[in-house]
Amino acid sequence: MNVVQPKKKPLKNLATINDNSLTENTNPEWEVKYIDIGNVNSRGEINDIQTYRFADAPSRARRIVSDGDVIISTVRTYLQAIAPIKSPPDNLIVSTGFAVIRPRLDQLDADYCKYALREAEFLHEVVARSVGISYPAINTSDLGNIPIYIHSLSEQKAIAHYLDKETAKIDQLIEAKKRLLELLDEKRRALITHAVTRGLNPDVPMRDSGVEWIGEIPKHWSIQRLKTVSRSLQIGPFGSQLHAEDYVDDGIPVINPVHLVDGKIIPNYQVAVDQETAKRLSIYQLENGDVVFARRGEIGRCGVVTQEEVGWLCGSGSLRVRPNLESLDPEYLVLLVSHTSVGKSLSMMSVGTTMENLNTQIISDLRIPLPPLSEQSYLVSEIKDKVCQLNSLKTITEQTIKLLEERRIALISSTVTGQLKIKE
Repeated sequence: MNVVQPKKKPLKNLATINDNSLTENTNPEWEVKYIDIGNVNSRGEINDIQTYRFADAPSRARRIVSDGDVIISTVRTYLQAIAPIKSPPDNLIVSTGFAVIRPRLDQLDADYCKYALREAEFLHEVVARSVGISYPAINTSDLGNIPIYIHSLSEQKAIAHYLDKETAKIDQLIEAKKRLLELLDEKRRALITHAVTRGLNPDVPMRDSGVEWIGEIPKHWSIQRLKTVSRSLQIGPFGSQLHAEDYVDDGIPVINPVHLVDGKIIPNYQVAVDQETAKRLSIYQLENGDVVFARRGEIGRCGVVTQEEVGWLCGSGSLRVRPNLESLDPEYLVLLVSHTSVGKSLSMMSVGTTMENLNTQIISDLRIPLPPLSEQSYLVSEIKDKVCQLNSLKTITEQTIKLLEERRIALISSTVTGQLKIKE
């Protein structure tokens, strides 16, 4: 028998919301397992549940859940953090950022409920009724007033059974594609690491580099300290030279570690200075072919200065290396530092206890494997070509994942709304 067109009823008529919460009188030594908004992904999977003494748990750890409940985020509602609760331990608690939906089982099947709350019209209403821009939230009353599609209980069970099977198939495909993305990233890293430390000729004679963390290198390569193949090195301005009030919108960008992304420089035009300040700090201006290093925090981040970035400024958290272009290809240097143990060695040599910190002495003494300049340029070109091919596969795979996720959403919506008829 095919289902008839379903009716819609307010959620509050079909379920209770936030029945139980912990009080301040809870035993402070009681151990709780805690689910926060970030522990629920867009497919309704719960990951990385944290364990706390109640006294140490976040103040949001208050909502009590039971088997068959469905939790839905009422803050940052665009995240669509919605998950069923199945056979939970007695001490499972969720954030007050969730609404705990407890179906009235004589009207609403628990397994169907998790899909009804993921139906497109319902999700649209949740977001539309949320208040706030950076942290949108919906109150419990408004959430309860949103209607959901309701079928007979037998039809609900049939729909839930069908969607459990079909979404599981889609989820398996998505996971396979995500594993492929991981493999592509691993292949990219391995390709670059091998090329810039071993070269691309498998038959070339090798020798010990004399540097433990570099290992063997082609016999015709040398090991050089960075200072011997650089014209100059310059740390960014001290805090006393550049203040927050010096920044202007749409001025000359100042390059800090956060602006170094995958070997490139991505500016923030709100972190910029006017012409007068740039002139005062002219010693820190960047030239074509410079390499900017992060000297604080994530050591190993770096990026090449192209013609577009000429005249921009090296920031306080950065350090500028000006390679001798007759000896060192800046793009080779970036690949070497970003993708090999060379970058790790910088981290080990850095100073500071609370935050790693590079200085010019440390980076000057950095030892690097160095092919002849023509071979450096060849390696960079070959790596770019091969990485471009891998990136194309990555893009196709990401698009496939997006299509599968859209297919999952559409399948849930068409089934819950009755557009797709499911036999009982």
